[in-house]
Amino acid sequence: MIKALIFDFDGLILETEFSDYEAWRQTLGAHGVEFPLELYARAIGSSLADQGVDPLGMLEQHLGHAIDRQAVLDEHSALMHEIVATQPIQPGVETVIADAEQIGLKLAIASSSPRRWIDEHLTRLGLLEHFDVIKTSDDVERVKPDPALYLAALDALNVAPHEAIVFEDSPNGVTAANRAGVFAVAVPTEMTSFLDLSHADLQVASLAAMGIEEIMLQANGHQ
Repeated sequence: MIKALIFDFDGLILETEFSDYEAWRQTLGAHGVEFPLELYARAIGSSLADQGVDPLGMLEQHLGHAIDRQAVLDEHSALMHEIVATQPIQPGVETVIADAEQIGLKLAIASSSPRRWIDEHLTRLGLLEHFDVIKTSDDVERVKPDPALYLAALDALNVAPHEAIVFEDSPNGVTAANRAGVFAVAVPTEMTSFLDLSHADLQVASLAAMGIEEIMLQANGHQ
């Protein structure tokens, strides 16, 4: 029986991935460096460093000399925050949360981002109080596609893998859920729709496309 829902954050609850990519694209582009979406997409759900994507290194290679990395990071960060502040909660998120609470499910977030990022945006969106557990990159040595984040969330929720459902938008996130033994629902965004999500147990167009009870039926039937 399903007892808990575990949400990714970036891309799943809030479209921060577009904001991050667009900020890098504009920051590098100002110096004449192209930053292909296909390259950035490799790291969605994980981290740029873990997936070998190095925007600062690309800029230094293009310029032929070392740069003030902190200054470029600050430029990127300011632009990203400006863009992400315009993004609404992803479709269906609030309905799924409300329906889950009504039937007594526990709610958690498992994110490869740092805790301060998650708290900042959940508070701004008015969603922080709805989650019983939040696990982030601050809590584990390895982020997705490693299963550590989902295993930590399951442990904190005190539920078994077969008693939870994971919502993810990226291949890295789905792989992490697979490795943790949790039923994975892929919810692709424009940033991830061209990526391979076939290893998810279920794929929906958005969280508004299928009710939580139907998703739970499919998860229970998958066991």
